[in-house]
Amino acid sequence: IVSIVVGGIVGWLASLIMKTSNQTGIIGNVIVGVIGSSLGFWLAGLLGLAAYGTVARWIVSVAGAVVLIWILKKRGIFK
Repeated sequence: IVSIVVGGIVGWLASLIMKTSNQTGIIGNVIVGVIGSSLGFWLAGLLGLAAYGTVARWIVSVAGAVVLIWILKKRGIFK
């Protein structure tokens, strides 16, 4: 339950940053948030970065969701 709520918040924040908030609903925000968060931590690991602390984890999660939305925009899924 916590992952769904946090994923929804992360997805919503990322969609606000990328200006796609009108295109995603609650379910879309959760999906983008959960997958984007995983992507963010995976990319951070590849770069040798570690997110220590709550704020750093939120930043990595939102950054990963932003990257995911950017990828989806390039693929034509978001406008």
